[in-house]
Amino acid sequence: MAPAAAMLRRAHFPSFHPSTGRRPRGSADRVSLLLPATSPPRVSWQQGSGVATRGRVWANVSSPFEPDGAGEEDSLSPSPQVLEHSKVDFLKILKSANTVIPHVVLGSTILALVYPPSFTWFTTRYYAPALGFLMFAVGVNSSVEDFIEAIKRPDAIAAGYIGQFIAKPFFGFLFGTLAVATFNLPTAVGAGVMLVSCVSGAQLSNYATFLTDPHMAPLSIVMTSLSTATAVFVTPTLSYLLIGKKLPVDIIGMMSSIVQIVVAPIAAGLLLNRFLPRLCSAIQPFLPPLSVFVTALCVGSPLAINIKAVLSPYGLSIVLLLLAFHTTSFVAGYHLAGTWFRKSDDVKALQRTISFETGMQSSLLALALANRFFPDPLVGVPPAVSVVLMSLMGFGLVMVWSKRT
Repeated sequence: MAPAAAMLRRAHFPSFHPSTGRRPRGSADRVSLLLPATSPPRVSWQQGSGVATRGRVWANVSSPFEPDGAGEEDSLSPSPQVLEHSKVDFLKILKSANTVIPHVVLGSTILALVYPPSFTWFTTRYYAPALGFLMFAVGVNSSVEDFIEAIKRPDAIAAGYIGQFIAKPFFGFLFGTLAVATFNLPTAVGAGVMLVSCVSGAQLSNYATFLTDPHMAPLSIVMTSLSTATAVFVTPTLSYLLIGKKLPVDIIGMMSSIVQIVVAPIAAGLLLNRFLPRLCSAIQPFLPPLSVFVTALCVGSPLAINIKAVLSPYGLSIVLLLLAFHTTSFVAGYHLAGTWFRKSDDVKALQRTISFETGMQSSLLALALANRFFPDPLVGVPPAVSVVLMSLMGFGLVMVWSKRT
């Protein structure tokens, strides 16, 4: 019994007197095989069979019978109460980010319009590291098992792909045609609207899903990664069909971008979470506010850099067209998932996830393609406006939906 008892973590000590704060001399430590009624539950981020609490955090009660390490290591490791307290603090910070980020995005938009130099220093070369940081923040709060479970849902991945490369291009063609035929805008503006609808999903959609439904973030990342990987073939094809211009997309460059922006940061976060949990717990409280700041830069910079084109005589019409485009995309993704997964237990979470995936796309990629392959600068105006609108609408939905979950 002695070796077996040594393998068990002490659940509680009946001989300990809280009133005195010390153990009577000569009393032996006894291990209870009953779960103490006062043992606090530990909060777990992993999806499991627990109860979904507010903020979509899955909580379960872990057993007190866990293997003990060496005495010195156990004395250096944080107590369960400390770990629980740090995780709860991180949840509070994350929930505050849900509320703050839409206002920060709106503030960055106004600041970019009023004083563009506040964002023009954040040039396009910083976009990839910034988006990579957001993916690192998601990876730190995920596990390998979460991604394995996400891959096991091909129906949800297929629904997101259909919303991304079938529903959204249809709306892009519709509103791009209306821009020229109804609003009498230049053909270049219509081409810009269509180009926005041809690109892959945005990494900001992954972060929006993470803020609303953390356990769905790996599924969102898989959806975005698949659409980005296949965009090297799909985007040129769609642009040729919708716009009539074949884009010579750099396949090697785009695959390299996927590794730099998505794969490497998420892998680093997962490894940190797995092998250095104490360091991971130490940096977690700083990730939400830093992520809000990085998101504000990603929104304000494209608007500030393209401020002259946005404030052109066509600016208001472009804003209205893209507002309608993104609204229909968000709604289409939401109802597509609602119809497809109406019998699923997590239908609401899937609706929110696929809505983000359909309504938010890589407008920065569309802007880069417009500046590189189209001689008319007006083609780049819709992508620049799209970055702002999709961020305002997407993170506005984050604030609304996170209060309901």
